Amino acid sequence: MSTTAAPTVSTFPKLAAEEAAAFVHHGETVGFSGFTPAGAPKVVPTAIAGLAKEEHAAGRDYKIGVVTGASTGASLDGALAEADAVAFRTPYQSDPLLRKRINAGQARFFDLHLSLLPQNVRYGFLGPVHVAVVEASNVSADGQITLTSSVGTSPTFCQLADKVIVELNRHHPPELLGFHDVYEPASPPHRREIPIYSASDRVGTPTIQVDPAKIVGVVENDAPDEVGAFAETDEVTKQIGRNVADFLAAEIKSGLIPAEFLPIQSGVGNIANAVLGEMGEHPDIPPFEMYTEVIQNSVISLIQNGKIKFASGCSLTVTPDVLATIYADLEAYRSKLLLRPQEITNHPELVRRLGIISINTAIEVDIFGNANSTHVMGRSMMNGIGGSGDFTRNAYLSIFTCPAAVKGGKISTIVPAVSHQDHNEHSVQVIITDQGVADLRGKSPKERARTIVDQCADPSYRDQLHGYFDRLPDTHTPQTLSAAFAFHEQFMATGDMRGVDWGQHFKN
Repeated sequence: MSTTAAPTVSTFPKLAAEEAAAFVHHGETVGFSGFTPAGAPKVVPTAIAGLAKEEHAAGRDYKIGVVTGASTGASLDGALAEADAVAFRTPYQSDPLLRKRINAGQARFFDLHLSLLPQNVRYGFLGPVHVAVVEASNVSADGQITLTSSVGTSPTFCQLADKVIVELNRHHPPELLGFHDVYEPASPPHRREIPIYSASDRVGTPTIQVDPAKIVGVVENDAPDEVGAFAETDEVTKQIGRNVADFLAAEIKSGLIPAEFLPIQSGVGNIANAVLGEMGEHPDIPPFEMYTEVIQNSVISLIQNGKIKFASGCSLTVTPDVLATIYADLEAYRSKLLLRPQEITNHPELVRRLGIISINTAIEVDIFGNANSTHVMGRSMMNGIGGSGDFTRNAYLSIFTCPAAVKGGKISTIVPAVSHQDHNEHSVQVIITDQGVADLRGKSPKERARTIVDQCADPSYRDQLHGYFDRLPDTHTPQTLSAAFAFHEQFMATGDMRGVDWGQHFKN
C-alpha cells in the first residue's frame, strides 16, 4: 500500500467557516465526523452555533439534528448546546451543557448502541442526512478523503449526505494515509461475512471515496483535538486494575483463557487506563492485542514498551503531547495502529469471532449482576451506553469494573436493584471493584447475590446489603419491589445511602 499522500488541490472552493455554515439550514440533520473529540470538526460547528444565535436574535427558529460517531468536543456539542441549536442528538454525548439541556428536556436525545448507528443511518431509520461535516488531513481532486484521528461514522455520512463540507485540518499530517481501514458492510439481504480474523487485518480502503460534486467546499484550520487528560490513577483505581490483572492471569493459568491470550477491549477513562496499566505490568499476562473503540494514552505507553503488539480502534483519543509523539514518528506506529469505522470495531460478529475480553465501567451494579452504565438515580442521563453493550453481549469474557463506593462512601455502587438497566444478568459475567472479584459464571441468582456482596461491596455496606437479602422471599430471583430502591430513596432523602431501616420497608 502506498503511504504517499496525494497533495490537496484547489478543485474545491475554499470557504470561511461562516460561509460553510450557511449551507446548513434549520430543520436539517447534520452528520459530523469524530469519535470522542478526536477527529471532530471544530470551526464549522462553532460557526453553525453563531448562525443559530443570529437567527434566534432575529426571531427565527434554528435547530438541527446532530448525529456523530460518539461524543465530541466543546466546539461542537458545547457550542451548539450553548446556542440552543440542537433539535435532537444521537448516539452518545459527554458535554456538560448538552447533558444539562437533555436532562432538562430542552434537547431530545436517543441513546444507541454505537455499532448500530451507521446501519440505522443507512437504513433510513433516522431520516435523511442533509449535510456531512468531516475533518480531514487531506482531500484529493477525485474526492478521496483521508481522515484524521478517528473514523467513527464518517464513511456513512459522506455516502448519504446531499452536501459534504471538509474541514482540512493542518494540525494533522497528510501522511496519515494508511492509518485508516474504511469498510462498510452491504445491507441485508446482500450482507456477507466481514473477513477480519485478527486485530491487524485490513479489509477496506485507506480513504473515503466521495463524489467530488457533493463537496461544496473546504475550510482550512489548524485546531488541535480537544482531548483533555483523564484523572490520575489513585489507590482505588489502581486496586481495581490489580484485581483485573490478577483475575485474568489466574484465568490463563487455569486454562480458561488461551495461553497466548486474547484481544482486549477497554472502555474510556481513568479506571480503564489504570486497568491497562496494571495488565501491562503483570508478569503472567503475555503481550496482547487491542480490538477496541478508543485508543488512549495507556495503550500507546504499552505499545512503546512492547506489551501491546497491535491496537485496532475507532479513534486516537490521546492527549496532545502523546499525539505529537505519534506524529513525530509515524512510520514506527504505522505497523502498530489502525483506525476503523465504529460499525467494524464494535461489530458483534467480530467481537464473537475474535474472542474479545471486554472490560467496561458501570455506574452501579445490583446484587444479581445487572449493570447500569448510563443514568444517575435512574433518571439523569450521563453520557450514553456507547459501545459497552456491543462488546458485553458478544465477548468471550465480559467484565464490569467500578469502585465499591463513591462520593466519600455516601453512594454504594453495589445496590439491591439498579435504577436503570443497560446490561442484564445474562450478559455480565464478572464484576470487579477495588474490594475484589465476583465471578458470576454458572451461578444462580441467589449465588450471584451472595458472591457480589461478599466480594465486591464496600465493607460499610455489606451488613446493609445482607440485611436486604436475608429478608427476601425464597424464590428463584428473590426481590421485593417495595424495598428494592431503598438505597436510592435514602440517598435522595439524606444524601447518603447508609442507614436504611429495612424494618420500615419490610413491615408489610
